[in-house]
Amino acid sequence: MIWKPDFDAVEWQRGAARGWHRSFCLKMTRWRGSRAQPGLMMALDRGGRCNGILYRLADGERLGQIRRLIRREVGTIEDAATVRWIPVETAHGFVRALVFWAGPKGERVSRKLPLETVAAVLARACGHMGSCAEYLYLTVKHLEERGIRDRNLWRLQELVAAELLSIHGFSGVTQSR
Repeated sequence: MIWKPDFDAVEWQRGAARGWHRSFCLKMTRWRGSRAQPGLMMALDRGGRCNGILYRLADGERLGQIRRLIRREVGTIEDAATVRWIPVETAHGFVRALVFWAGPKGERVSRKLPLETVAAVLARACGHMGSCAEYLYLTVKHLEERGIRDRNLWRLQELVAAELLSIHGFSGVTQSR
């Protein structure tokens, strides 16, 4: 949602969710994966600290936009448990934020995967909405544009680039002279 929120925000601010971290921990066979090559989607998982972006919705449109967002992100009854309100610290104090987290269990949840395993999946998975490698890149790019550097995502990008190099003989990145 950082770079493709699909709702109309009236403002944004940075915030920190304590006790949570970003994780590629949800298996997916649609969008950026397939049944033949499942991908991984990010969600919040317990532990650590997640610096991110909070969006404020217009008062009059809030409920409709939240409904649309949940329809987009929640595909099954099992997925409904992934929607949660959590406290997030901002420069102006704490606010409640709606987040999607990797619920306590479920057939799609893959917790604590080594970064090398995640990188191998992200480098190979692709669906009708693009590749998982692109999903990672766009997330990092848009976080950085907002002044947030996630060292784990940067490390993961390095590992995905190495995977792409081993698969295709190039990383997709060119250098100018």
